[in-house]
Amino acid sequence: MNLGQVEQRLGLGRGALSTTKMPTADVVVGPVNEDGTLPRGTARGWLPETIDEWAATRPGRGARTDLRN
Repeated sequence: MNLGQVEQRLGLGRGALSTTKMPTADVVVGPVNEDGTLPRGTARGWLPETIDEWAATRPGRGARTDLRN
């Protein structure tokens, strides 16, 4: 699944995940820079299972992840 399909699967609007730290992609199609960054035109893809596991561990909306019990 590409980023748009991930957003759709999670019921999010278009662009909602554009600044979110995503899990490591299951597949990368295209070149990868020496420093590990992806140049424009390189596509990432995730398996549904990867996204489901990642989504299950994300904090809820407005969660304060800087606070500890």
